Amino acid sequence: MMSFNLLDEPWLSVQVTDPGADTGHTGPGGTVEVGVRELLLHAERYRDLVVDIPTQKPAIFRQVLLPILVDALGYPADAADGLALLRAGSLDAGQRQRLSDYLAEHRARFDLFDPSDPFGQVAGLRTAKGETKGAALVVATAATGNNVPLFASRTEGDPLELTPAQAARWLLHAHCWDTAAIKTGAVGDPRVKAGKTTGNPTGPLGQLGVVMPLGPTLFETLVLNIPVGRTSLSDDLPQWRRRDTSGRIEDTLSCALPAWQERASRGPLDLWTWQSRRIRLIPEDTPAGVRVTRVVVSAGDRLTVTPDHEPHTAWKLPPAAKRPKTGAAAKRPAAAALPYRHQTGTAGWRGLKAFLAVEREQRDARGDRPGFRTSMLLDQLAGIRDRLPADYPLRVELTGIAYGNQSAVVEDLYADAIPLPLVALDPEGELRTSLLVAAEQAEQLATALNHLSGDLMRAAGGDPIPWDKGQRPGETLLYALDAPARLLLLELRAGPADFEATERALEQWERHAAGHAWKVAEQVLATTAPGVFSGRRVTKDKTEHIYRLATAEQSFHARLATVLPRAAATRRAARAAAVPTPEHPRSEG
Repeated sequence: MMSFNLLDEPWLSVQVTDPGADTGHTGPGGTVEVGVRELLLHAERYRDLVVDIPTQKPAIFRQVLLPILVDALGYPADAADGLALLRAGSLDAGQRQRLSDYLAEHRARFDLFDPSDPFGQVAGLRTAKGETKGAALVVATAATGNNVPLFASRTEGDPLELTPAQAARWLLHAHCWDTAAIKTGAVGDPRVKAGKTTGNPTGPLGQLGVVMPLGPTLFETLVLNIPVGRTSLSDDLPQWRRRDTSGRIEDTLSCALPAWQERASRGPLDLWTWQSRRIRLIPEDTPAGVRVTRVVVSAGDRLTVTPDHEPHTAWKLPPAAKRPKTGAAAKRPAAAALPYRHQTGTAGWRGLKAFLAVEREQRDARGDRPGFRTSMLLDQLAGIRDRLPADYPLRVELTGIAYGNQSAVVEDLYADAIPLPLVALDPEGELRTSLLVAAEQAEQLATALNHLSGDLMRAAGGDPIPWDKGQRPGETLLYALDAPARLLLLELRAGPADFEATERALEQWERHAAGHAWKVAEQVLATTAPGVFSGRRVTKDKTEHIYRLATAEQSFHARLATVLPRAAATRRAARAAAVPTPEHPRSEG
């Protein structure tokens, strides 16, 4: 009888905070394999999870680690209670005992291969013809069906054997991130047509831009990811506690009643352990040991996402448009907030406008554009920022998946981590404003470079590069500014939050930004055609425009001075003192 209990078996790879400590065999980079029991009881020993792909981390936290901790110990009563737990750095003896008792009580629910009650699965799940599919179906990076990741090293015909540890991680990942559309039809599901179900959404996290605050240890990361001040509800339970006496999950995943539901979550525990798919892993004995080679994956519950329970995403707010007082339009429901999703190819620091929107609703001054609201967890951190060290090493990890072809294939993964100064979470603070200005400066510089390129192309008789086609110089600049932007965040997180230190860091940022902007601009100028010197006249909307090299370069220089006032002031001071500026020579002009 096969068994693999997630509480005891080593299936999680973690970085050890002290590689010299006696924590068993330590692998490359100071890592060690542990089970859930060891990780949660001694989380202060470990720095971070090491996962196969970045999107596995939030899946493991939400499907296993966070719900166990909250269900066993409850939510922190308020911000002060959460702060005390964070400062403690580890569980006390009483908390360890309660957690240990909880794990012992529910141990049977965490067996991956239990014949009647497998963890996160449906025992006996089958199709009408008894078909199964290869284990690659639950592996987001493996080729299967229409989902063929770019540069995949194996084809669908190559058998994939997953160790129990790998199978456990990919099972959790599938519940959170699985692709949408057609799924295998399970026996008894009334929505099955021709052996399949259609219209299935992606897993819950696939609809979000996941934002996870990280601390210096796994214990602090766990605490930072638990909402405070919530009341535990009797019907808000993790999936392993929502089971009837026969061992099946009550009504939502039972083989006897397999029809999916579409509903809102009952609370964070229900949300975190949401079973978006019915899955059965099929293990077998092989010469290499127990391996999962075949699976059954079918439709599960559909989630109505609401901001009230979801702590791991920022929100995009609809414009605060004036609503009519009468008529049919007045009866329409107001537009709902939508999860803020990360854009692939865009560095995390470019989304600071959303992450630092710590007020309840933060829109632009005019109110006619979308606004943002930060994640519940970052908003929570904002409330205790002044009671933590100013140089607290907070990081924010961002993950997401970009789907293609009606969300039926994984097109790209998004993963980034940025250092974040706690003082930047102050909605009235100058540092927050300065960081938002710096992020906006980068975007404005990219726009200025695109205008320079467009003006030169018009002067040569052509048209600018369309925004959605080709590589424009603005994108080249944003890539080059990634390192200076992260350096700015690190300096502001590590240094004292005083005006002079902030100004020095911002002045250095602007000098770096100006230098990189001119380097890209010179590449653009060096490739111009000879005709751009004399220029070209273009009439548009009865207005005549003259496009030539001198005008385009002068316009770019003026925009640079406007966007980067500190760097411009430094150049003026250097010219006045007849001292060469430390920037690129073109920036003296």
